[in-house]
Amino acid sequence: MSELQSAKTLNNPLSDLISDEVFDLLFSRGLIHERAVRDYRIRVKFKALRAQKVRTGDAIDSLREEYPYLQFDTIRKIVHNPPKQANV
Repeated sequence: MSELQSAKTLNNPLSDLISDEVFDLLFSRGLIHERAVRDYRIRVKFKALRAQKVRTGDAIDSLREEYPYLQFDTIRKIVHNPPKQANV
Protein backbone atom coordinates (compact mmCIF):
# COMPACT_ATOMS: atom_id res chain seq x y z
CA MET A 1 0.00 0.00 0.00
CA SER A 2 2.81 2.43 0.82
CA GLU A 3 4.38 1.81 -2.61
CA LEU A 4 1.12 2.84 -4.24
CA GLN A 5 0.96 6.00 -2.13
CA SER A 6 4.58 6.93 -2.89
CA ALA A 7 3.99 6.38 -6.62
CA LYS A 8 0.88 8.57 -6.39
CA THR A 9 2.83 11.29 -4.56
CA LEU A 10 5.57 11.28 -7.20
CA ASN A 11 2.90 11.71 -9.84
CA ASN A 12 1.88 15.07 -8.34
CA PRO A 13 4.83 17.48 -8.47
CA LEU A 14 2.62 20.18 -6.91
CA SER A 15 1.68 18.18 -3.82
CA ASP A 16 2.75 21.07 -1.59
CA LEU A 17 0.13 23.27 -3.31
CA ILE A 18 -2.76 21.06 -4.39
CA SER A 19 -4.13 17.61 -3.60
CA ASP A 20 -3.51 14.60 -5.80
CA GLU A 21 -7.16 14.53 -6.82
CA VAL A 22 -7.12 18.16 -7.98
CA PHE A 23 -3.84 17.62 -9.82
CA ASP A 24 -5.21 14.52 -11.58
CA LEU A 25 -8.35 16.39 -12.59
CA LEU A 26 -6.44 19.40 -13.94
CA PHE A 27 -3.93 17.16 -15.72
CA SER A 28 -6.67 15.04 -17.31
CA ARG A 29 -8.31 18.20 -18.67
CA GLY A 30 -5.04 19.53 -20.10
CA LEU A 31 -4.87 22.46 -17.68
CA ILE A 32 -1.39 21.72 -16.31
CA HIS A 33 1.46 23.42 -18.16
CA GLU A 34 4.31 20.93 -17.72
CA ARG A 35 7.10 23.44 -18.35
CA ALA A 36 5.70 25.84 -15.78
CA VAL A 37 5.51 22.99 -13.26
CA ARG A 38 9.14 22.05 -14.04
CA ASP A 39 10.25 25.66 -13.57
CA TYR A 40 8.36 25.90 -10.28
CA ARG A 41 10.07 22.75 -8.99
CA ILE A 42 13.46 24.14 -10.07
CA ARG A 43 12.81 27.39 -8.18
CA VAL A 44 11.76 25.49 -5.04
CA LYS A 45 14.86 23.28 -5.15
CA PHE A 46 17.09 26.30 -5.80
CA LYS A 47 15.67 28.15 -2.80
CA ALA A 48 16.20 25.08 -0.62
CA LEU A 49 19.84 24.81 -1.73
CA ARG A 50 20.44 28.51 -1.11
CA ALA A 51 18.87 28.18 2.35
CA GLN A 52 21.56 25.58 3.06
CA LYS A 53 24.18 28.20 2.18
CA VAL A 54 25.10 26.55 -1.14
CA ARG A 55 26.71 29.03 -3.51
CA THR A 56 24.53 30.14 -6.44
CA GLY A 57 26.74 28.58 -9.11
CA ASP A 58 26.99 25.32 -7.19
CA ALA A 59 23.21 25.23 -6.71
CA ILE A 60 22.67 25.72 -10.44
CA ASP A 61 25.24 23.01 -11.21
CA SER A 62 23.38 20.67 -8.86
CA LEU A 63 20.14 21.41 -10.67
CA ARG A 64 21.84 20.77 -14.00
CA GLU A 65 22.59 17.24 -12.81
CA GLU A 66 18.83 16.71 -12.37
CA TYR A 67 17.96 18.49 -15.62
CA PRO A 68 20.91 17.77 -17.94
CA TYR A 69 19.00 18.99 -21.00
CA LEU A 70 18.95 22.55 -19.57
CA GLN A 71 21.94 24.83 -19.89
CA PHE A 72 23.43 26.79 -17.00
CA ASP A 73 22.02 30.10 -18.29
CA THR A 74 18.56 28.61 -18.77
CA ILE A 75 18.41 27.50 -15.12
CA ARG A 76 19.83 30.85 -14.02
CA LYS A 77 17.02 32.64 -15.86
CA ILE A 78 14.40 30.31 -14.37
CA VAL A 79 15.56 30.91 -10.78
CA HIS A 80 16.22 34.64 -11.07
CA ASN A 81 13.29 35.77 -13.22
CA PRO A 82 9.87 35.28 -11.65
CA PRO A 83 7.13 33.93 -13.91
CA LYS A 84 5.03 36.48 -15.76
CA GLN A 85 1.48 36.94 -14.50
CA ALA A 86 -1.20 36.25 -17.07
CA ASN A 87 -3.67 39.04 -17.64
CA VAL A 88 -7.14 37.54 -17.63
